[in-house]
Amino acid sequence: MAKQDYYETLGVARDVSGEDLKRAYRKLAMQYHPDRNPGSKQAEAKFKEINEAYDVLKDEQKRAAYDRFGHAAFDNAMGGGGGGFDFAAGGLGDIFDQMFGEFMGGRRGAGRGQRPGQDIRQSVEIDLAEAFAGTKVQLRVPTRVLCEACNGSGSENRDRGAETCPTCGGAGRVRAQQGFFVVERTCAACGGTGRVIRNPCRICGGSGTVARERTLSVTVPAGVEDGTRIRLAGEGEAGQRGAPPGDLYVHVAIRPHPLFQRDGANIFCRVPLRMTQAALGAELEVPVIDGGRARLKIPVGAQSGDQFRLRGKGFSVLRSAARGDMYVQVAVETPQHLTRRQKELLEEFEEESHNNVKGHPESEGFFARVKEFFENGGRG
Repeated sequence: MAKQDYYETLGVARDVSGEDLKRAYRKLAMQYHPDRNPGSKQAEAKFKEINEAYDVLKDEQKRAAYDRFGHAAFDNAMGGGGGGFDFAAGGLGDIFDQMFGEFMGGRRGAGRGQRPGQDIRQSVEIDLAEAFAGTKVQLRVPTRVLCEACNGSGSENRDRGAETCPTCGGAGRVRAQQGFFVVERTCAACGGTGRVIRNPCRICGGSGTVARERTLSVTVPAGVEDGTRIRLAGEGEAGQRGAPPGDLYVHVAIRPHPLFQRDGANIFCRVPLRMTQAALGAELEVPVIDGGRARLKIPVGAQSGDQFRLRGKGFSVLRSAARGDMYVQVAVETPQHLTRRQKELLEEFEEESHNNVKGHPESEGFFARVKEFFENGGRG
């Protein structure tokens, strides 16, 4: 099934500004957050789609690639089978390598007759708390390593190894005349390597590598974002016959948290507030992403949707000791299943409030406009 356009997912135009993009994301994230939709698989899936779209569009470099290539920029549809463009791995130099490497003779540093090892891509899923503090994960990686029987030479006779291909003379390509044209093809005798092995190794079949599963420890730094790719140079598949190995790319996915939402270095948390607490003011103890607690003072007359900032209680910043801020949004709850006494008290409160609309500034302004509307005969 085709992915929905990221701009459509967030309900914004393609020329949306960064601030408007952030506002649209926050609104949808609050609407579909799993904490507000317990047990809803549809809401959970929508929440993941929203986060995926925002992670791409909030980054100028990723957004530019998406605007040009669409989902293909990240879905392994580009780059000649080596995966999508990896912005975390090395910038534009790596992008040009992925696009034009095969036409320029393969990976840089590989000599004639050598096939560099393939890159490996693995995914790992961590908790938001692990992304905050950093963590180490153990990965079981299926890969190819140097054949011990031939020491990577591919030959049964270690000392002799590969010889220059007699068909192409070591060029790896052969030419053939077809009418007025000269057609150049990959040499079938050596597969384009320019080298042939007379007596291939019985263990690896002449490739110089064998399939193995390795266990690697990968350090995920504190402050990592969802969708980040970590590059481990030289931890990919072994190259053939002495060629350099490939790289390992670890794609980090962060599971949604039941309490917190993250936006860069800031964290957002929605806290329910009793009607009396909102009216009289209160002091709350709220959880913090580092596992601690913080005290938050709610002023008298707080309204549902009001947001309060706790400085330095947000997310860790990648490669820095700094932290973002935490924003607490209060949601005033209307009481349910009232006792008889509670009903009596609320009725008394309502009777008192009826004669004191100044205690309800929004109501006061609304009904003043309603009165003016009717006095003007229904005209605004």
